[in-house]
Amino acid sequence: MSCRLHIGLVVNPLAGLGGTLALKGSDGEQVREMAESMGEEALERAVDRARRALEPLKGVIRSGVVRVSCWKGLMGESVLQALELPCKVYGEDSVGLSAADDTRAAASELVRQGVDLLVFAGGDGTARDVFDALGSDFPVLGIPAGVKMHSGVFAVSPEAAGELLLQLAQGGLVGITDREVRDIDEEAFRHDQVRSRYYGEMQVPGEGRFLQHTKVGGRESSELVAAEIASWIAETMEPGRLYLVGPGSTTAAIMEELGLPNTLLGVDTVLDGQRLAADADEATLLGQLRDHAGPASIVVTVIGGQGHLFGRGNQQFSPAVIRAVGQANLLIVAAKSKITGLEGRPLLVDTNDAQLDRELTGYYPVITGYEDRILYRVEASGASES
Repeated sequence: MSCRLHIGLVVNPLAGLGGTLALKGSDGEQVREMAESMGEEALERAVDRARRALEPLKGVIRSGVVRVSCWKGLMGESVLQALELPCKVYGEDSVGLSAADDTRAAASELVRQGVDLLVFAGGDGTARDVFDALGSDFPVLGIPAGVKMHSGVFAVSPEAAGELLLQLAQGGLVGITDREVRDIDEEAFRHDQVRSRYYGEMQVPGEGRFLQHTKVGGRESSELVAAEIASWIAETMEPGRLYLVGPGSTTAAIMEELGLPNTLLGVDTVLDGQRLAADADEATLLGQLRDHAGPASIVVTVIGGQGHLFGRGNQQFSPAVIRAVGQANLLIVAAKSKITGLEGRPLLVDTNDAQLDRELTGYYPVITGYEDRILYRVEASGASES
């Protein structure tokens, strides 16, 4: 069975140790020095909690539905060894106990190796290190293992993290939200002073939800959902960014929200609230992308009952156009009812370029309402059918 979710695992083996030592946290050289004198048995908390999170995934990891890449030794490898699960190991044995730089290096390398989601076990300090390495644009999930966990990037428990990952691997509706990364000054905390600092936000998967006012008689109203999506897209459009708006009723609602005429079955381009081209062909799109000095985005919705994003009714988005825009600049919009209709099957791409189809494979945020997103898998059409 082909892999549907590639997880990167990073464990901070020092996480939580400061709590047992009554040090109000695990940052700082004092904790490291005490840990080095205590042996590996003292570092079992974070490793054990990571093991508990992966326990629900044993079946899907062994079957190949979920693949795990991890860092060497106590920073991840030992968790998979304890569960007798296969994994791809990166990194080298560190000299002494791991430090913040090791966490940053591990997170960066695992993302470079193509994981869909970075899962880390630690506390607020670990979350801060992951944020330093990855910024705001990559999905992460924290397994709570530290002393201080004021950040919103953690699941409520290791088991909850595991169930969420299982739901994601099985094609369930898993929402994605921006959550705060915060940390407390441990030195001040040890002197009974609480100084919480906001570091930024990261994308975190969570349980999917329907917004109450998009329901009519318990069912999702397609018109209201399209209006909500359109309102959110219109509010978040960036000045100086060129938008290539694909065909479909949901994208038509975006053009209506902007007060612009729309080509229902074609591609229109929008810049700074003005329509530049109507029913544009590939040559027109490439010409505008070439002449435009700023960034660009493709706004695309699900076409047809099989869940295609590219290759059905929007061939104007050719491989050359998609590459010129960049896969990081895809805005996928769809009603949740359209996603649930796929019954766990992935969204599909069929660009007539096998290499590009493979490059587009992975998990993407799908905008499903006003400030409402889910994380969902995209696959090459041929891969899904095989």
